[in-house]
Amino acid sequence: MKLINLLTKLPIIHQFGPTYLVVAALCNDSRLVRPGSAFFALRGTAQDGHNYIQQALQQGAKILFMEEMIALPADCCGIVVADCRKTLSLAAAEFYRHPEAELCMVGVTGTNGKTTITYLLEAILRAAGKAPAVLGTVSYRFNDLQQVASHTTPDAIELFASLATFRQHGATAAVMEVSSHALHQYRVEGISFDAAVFTNLTPEHLDYHADMEEYFAAKRRLFAERLKPGARAALCIDDAYGERLASEFPQAITCGLASRAAVHPQEIKLSLDGIHGTFTSPLGLLRIDSRLVGPFNLQNLLCAVAAGVALNLPTTAIEAGIDAAHAVPGRLERVENARGALILVDYAHTGDALDKALAAVATLQPQRIITVFGCGGDRDRRKRPIMGEVAARHSQLAIVTSDNPRTEDPHAIIAEVEKGVQQIHPRRLSEAEVRQGANGYLVVPDRRQAIRLAVSILTAGDLLLVAGKGHEDYQIIGKEKFHFDDREELRAALSTGGSA
Repeated sequence: MKLINLLTKLPIIHQFGPTYLVVAALCNDSRLVRPGSAFFALRGTAQDGHNYIQQALQQGAKILFMEEMIALPADCCGIVVADCRKTLSLAAAEFYRHPEAELCMVGVTGTNGKTTITYLLEAILRAAGKAPAVLGTVSYRFNDLQQVASHTTPDAIELFASLATFRQHGATAAVMEVSSHALHQYRVEGISFDAAVFTNLTPEHLDYHADMEEYFAAKRRLFAERLKPGARAALCIDDAYGERLASEFPQAITCGLASRAAVHPQEIKLSLDGIHGTFTSPLGLLRIDSRLVGPFNLQNLLCAVAAGVALNLPTTAIEAGIDAAHAVPGRLERVENARGALILVDYAHTGDALDKALAAVATLQPQRIITVFGCGGDRDRRKRPIMGEVAARHSQLAIVTSDNPRTEDPHAIIAEVEKGVQQIHPRRLSEAEVRQGANGYLVVPDRRQAIRLAVSILTAGDLLLVAGKGHEDYQIIGKEKFHFDDREELRAALSTGGSA
């Protein structure tokens, strides 16, 4: 792409140097720069891309976007912009020839439920005759094309490159999880959405956002800035922040458990077999037959139906899509066993998500609930005791272990979790007491050993929930990523009878 053509589409403060250059690639990592790359000097919380301009030059960059004047060789072009992140998103849309403009774009945001809703909407859009791609926490995929997700929402370069590839292979729609980080960092600045969904907002990412108001402000951008003219939002008003959005955007399709929501349950039955019944909507009654379980999945279904209404999809397609939607990887995902126990793996890694997951499985009335969980390192410390209290309150036995400790001491993380656990169970149990059938909690820092212990004490009628990692197939210790999959560990433990 000719640089001069790209520059006419971007908000530039100042440009210096030759403009006859050709842009062969976009790059925001100086280590990946190759001759012909345009380098964007992004400012982050830990690094400043301006400090890597010299490395980008050494790697062959001739086109450099920056937020302050930095002297460059005479054969290079410098472009000063107000915000490199926003400019990068707009540049990526241009460079990849606006694939989003040829797709029905649906964005889903909120703390919990995003992944499940994208899976539901994928099935609904397919039933409506569209060919949907999905970008989210689990993967970026379309038909046989699939890559493991690097982030919930990819950076702008990867995002538009993926959309372009999916479009070239026949996609006509894309459903994507839109994180608060992505909105705050303008990763989706080049996209105008045909519909947007809000699920809920609970404390999370407060290591990044200063407080809940800043967190909410980032989410709000999707609805205030990124919807196409005339496009409608789907807002869950069971959540107070959803109520705030609904008052600001009255054209939205609201959903929730209460009858004042435009989409709400009329008659519904929740069981181990799933969720069955009818929803009221502006399009009339819809028959709901879903294999998803639990009250929180009822809310996910309401959001998906509201999004279908916002997109003006036929009710037959919405019903057929919900019926066809499969279980979501790592979201109350079953691990089959011959013990007569129910073993589930779930991604719940916040207090609210864990509370909802455990409340859902409690409705199944198991003989005993055993929960294995931990909290991630280098993340919001305030949620640790909250998760501890939730796990202890819902479980006959809570096993506290490591999640992704990253650069923190796993034992220090566990100690903070224990403060919440001990509000319910003041004394830590020994392994011998647990094997004798005692209820309460114990600590097993090694996650593999914690899973093996839990499996070894399972009996018929028990329910084991391993929470926190869900679909993830790795564990981060220090700054290294090691292969670790809770589902694989459970199957291995079942094959050997658990720990000795």
